[in-house]
Amino acid sequence: MSEYDDTTVDEPTDTGSDSEGFDNVDINGDGVNDDVQVVTYSDGSQAVLVDTDHDGTADMVGFDTDGDGQVDRLDVDTNNDGKLDTAYLDTDGDGNIDTMHADTTGDGKVDTVGVDTDKDGDIDVVGQDNNADGKVDTYHADTNNDGKVDTTVVDRDGDGKADVIMVDKDGDGVQESVTYGDGGRNPYTTG
Repeated sequence: MSEYDDTTVDEPTDTGSDSEGFDNVDINGDGVNDDVQVVTYSDGSQAVLVDTDHDGTADMVGFDTDGDGQVDRLDVDTNNDGKLDTAYLDTDGDGNIDTMHADTTGDGKVDTVGVDTDKDGDIDVVGQDNNADGKVDTYHADTNNDGKVDTTVVDRDGDGKADVIMVDKDGDGVQESVTYGDGGRNPYTTG
């Protein structure tokens, strides 16, 4: 399995030269207008700060890092703890989010990564570091592009080889095929 970099998701620092607030905008679709502020930096890039729960802390921050008017990075507080813990990135500049990094444990380190492999704007493969060793050990994939995970690959011992591959062949949410690898060991109980 692959290693990933230990990138943290940080709150933005306002070094901008101009700021503008907006009223009557419901970003999260809950029927309540959110606090939205657009910050324009001296280099032409912008950040959109959104406070959906009105506590004075941004719950979402969208960055236009290259000044082209499109969000290149969206940082989100997914668990409402006041910290931005998930970053969605447009790494190739095509206007679509193609990578996701998340800190699901709150320790300041990325432990979940996602990639849009077919460039349709949806994350297709998600990798997780479940044992905090800095390496992805579980992958979940949507291989047939129906929006549901149909393949899971697990490396339990961290040797870079799949120990278990589970496949949902008919899309009903039940994995019909379980393959044990890495020396033929079967560390799981099935039934």
